[in-house]
Amino acid sequence: MAREDVPPRWDRTMQQRLARGEAAALCELYDRFASLVHGLAHRVLGDEHAADGITREVFVHVWEHPDSYDPRQGPLRTWVATLTHRLAVRRLRTTETAARALEGSGSAEELEQRVRSAAVAARADYIVQSMPAPLRSALERAYFQRRDYRQTATDLGITQDEARRRLRLGLQLLSTAHDTQAPGAPPGYGGAA
Repeated sequence: MAREDVPPRWDRTMQQRLARGEAAALCELYDRFASLVHGLAHRVLGDEHAADGITREVFVHVWEHPDSYDPRQGPLRTWVATLTHRLAVRRLRTTETAARALEGSGSAEELEQRVRSAAVAARADYIVQSMPAPLRSALERAYFQRRDYRQTATDLGITQDEARRRLRLGLQLLSTAHDTQAPGAPPGYGGAA
């Protein structure tokens, strides 16, 4: 049985390859996490162009500072998501503060509320992307296709009890998006960056 304090092999190996300067490792990391990074950045910033910029910044940071990731602190995916969130929130605060200064409107409290709302939305996206495929597919059917648990069970070829269980568990996981200290929430993934 694997010890909890031992990081997954892929994460350790990837960190070592990046530290050695292997460009192929960066390409592999990009292929695996680019959609996560871009999606989280877009969710926080609400701007495709800005999300592209954050995506570049994240992977440049990873390339230039591979030793800033410590595999013992958690999964590489969580570290990349946390880095994305911090950079996106910093960009949001900077651009919103500059816009407020130019327009002379809005308050610091309104800006912080927008940052908190963006952080909750980004955590919810992260939770959905990280949950097991069976839970995610049940939630997608219920939410996007407006299917009830009976229809979801039929679509997935599972029992109605199993469909209810998957939907309940998926919703319980999503309910933790507001809780920055929830189990499974990325460390430092709160509204303050």
